[in-house]
Amino acid sequence: MAGRLQGKAALVTAAGQGIGRAIAAAFAAEGARVIATDVDEGKLAGLDAARRLKLDVRATAAVEGLAKDVAAELGALDVLVNCAGFVHDGSVLKCSEQDWDFSFDLNVKSMHRTIKAFLPAMLARQKGSIVNISSAVSSIRGLPDRYVYGASKAAIIGLTKAVAADFIRQGIRANAICPGTIESPSLEGRITERSRATGKSLAEVERAFVERQPMGRLGKPQEVAALAVFLASDEASYITGQAYLVDGGMAL
Repeated sequence: MAGRLQGKAALVTAAGQGIGRAIAAAFAAEGARVIATDVDEGKLAGLDAARRLKLDVRATAAVEGLAKDVAAELGALDVLVNCAGFVHDGSVLKCSEQDWDFSFDLNVKSMHRTIKAFLPAMLARQKGSIVNISSAVSSIRGLPDRYVYGASKAAIIGLTKAVAADFIRQGIRANAICPGTIESPSLEGRITERSRATGKSLAEVERAFVERQPMGRLGKPQEVAALAVFLASDEASYITGQAYLVDGGMAL
C-alpha cells in the first residue's frame, strides 16, 4: 500500500541517522511532507524531505520558534515523531547528577518541549498523531548498566499515556514505540565503547548484543519505521495511549 500519509505534514526529530532517518524516509515514501530535523544538520544530507532543518531539542526557544514557523506555514502538523535520545551506560553507582540530568533532558524533556510547542495547533484542528520513541528497556524490562536510560525511557511511556488521556476527546492520539536492539550508528558507537572498556573484540561485543535478542538478530531501523507509519496513518485512528514493542522478543 502506498500513499498512506499522503498530504500529511510530519516533523521528525533526530532524523539524521538510525531510527529517525528511517522514519523520515518511510514517511516521505508514503506521501508525507516531512520536516526532518537534527542537532547536526549535516546528517540530514541526502534525505528525501520537504525541509531539512537544524534543531536542538534541548533548546526551548529553538523548539518554540520552529513551532511558530510551522504554524504560520502549514497551520498545524498532522504528525509529530520524537526520536531524539541518548543511551547512558552504567548502574546507579556510575550515574552522576550530570548524567541523570542530561539523559532526562534529552530523552524526556525534549518531548515535553516539542509536544507543548506543536500541540496547540493540532488542538485547533482537532486532529494529530504523536509518536514517541521509547524502548523495550524501560518500565517493560530492565537490563544491566541501563539505569538512567531505562528510567528515562519508562518516563516516556508515562508521558505518552498522559498526553493520550488528556486529549483523547480532542482528536489527538499519542503512542510510543519501544524498540529492542536496532542496527544504528548509535549501536556501533556503543559496541566500540564497550570493546575499548572491556578489552573484548568488536565481534565479541556485537555477538553479546545479538545474543540477548531471542530472534537471534538485531532489528533494522526500517522495521521500527514501518510501525511508525501505521501509527501516524488513519489506519490507527482508534489507537492511542499504547506502548508497542518492536524488539525481536526481547521482552518475552
